[in-house]
Amino acid sequence: MPLVEITYASHVPEATLRELGSVLPHLVSLAVECPEEPYDGDLQPGDVELRFRELGRFDRSGLDVVVEVRSKFFESRAADRQDRVDRLHASIAEATGLEEFGVYLSLPVAAWSQGPEG
Repeated sequence: MPLVEITYASHVPEATLRELGSVLPHLVSLAVECPEEPYDGDLQPGDVELRFRELGRFDRSGLDVVVEVRSKFFESRAADRQDRVDRLHASIAEATGLEEFGVYLSLPVAAWSQGPEG
């Protein structure tokens, strides 16, 4: 289950942020799919968590938007992580028209529990 934090500048239009919120769950799922956690295209609640945060007055960023993706480490994900993040960046650009943005993919050793079924 990827956790995705989107940090954005105040001048980024709300429509762009809505579009990001719409496309990111699918695009991130494609970017991190692997044999250990295959993506079947049927996202369920809790599969991808998005958190939006506007840059604060003391934050500094040279980009309009930064998308930070954290997803559990698997060797199959780590082996081609640069290709994965490059494809995700290109997919986001194509889907939203964003130009000045970055994508950070982190694959920590982690565990997740969502209750009895997940």
